[in-house]
Amino acid sequence: MFWSAEADTSAVLLTQSPIMLPTAGNLSSELREPAARSDDQGAHSLLAFGNQSIRLVQLPGVTPGTPLAALVPLDGDGHDRIAAIDRLLRALQGRAVPDDRRLTPQQKRRHRRMLQAIDGSMTGASYRVIADVLFGPDRVAAEPWKTSALRASVIGLVKGGHAMMAGGYRQLLRHRHKQ
Repeated sequence: MFWSAEADTSAVLLTQSPIMLPTAGNLSSELREPAARSDDQGAHSLLAFGNQSIRLVQLPGVTPGTPLAALVPLDGDGHDRIAAIDRLLRALQGRAVPDDRRLTPQQKRRHRRMLQAIDGSMTGASYRVIADVLFGPDRVAAEPWKTSALRASVIGLVKGGHAMMAGGYRQLLRHRHKQ
């Protein structure tokens, strides 16, 4: 399975709202996005707003049209899920939604380069050709290749790309918490 609610700590888990809660003002009617897919975990969809999106998983057994509640398992990822619910509520209320800050811009750039590097490597490109694409031929030619820091960087990017392919991509979805 490529993506699962279990792996993505920012997925908002939706279930039927308890009958003891008032239904007036429930914003679940705003969630009209059709499910992108359904499986044994539930109906998966993305709520897009601006240049962002929030993953939603409506758990199995929820009757269509009933008011929804967000479910927060009491585990180590609870704070990430609460942040995702906050982003969802802000989006539904038309308020400013903060960016998802699980990855810094530098981490995003490195992961993008990892994917480019592993793609090049898997199509048979040499490390030098990959470096030319990622950093530009002028920068690569500026120093001896065998001792170049760019060569070491490309080797690390390809190695990181292999680790992502072997399941390491799931770590992208988890926020690192200070111990």
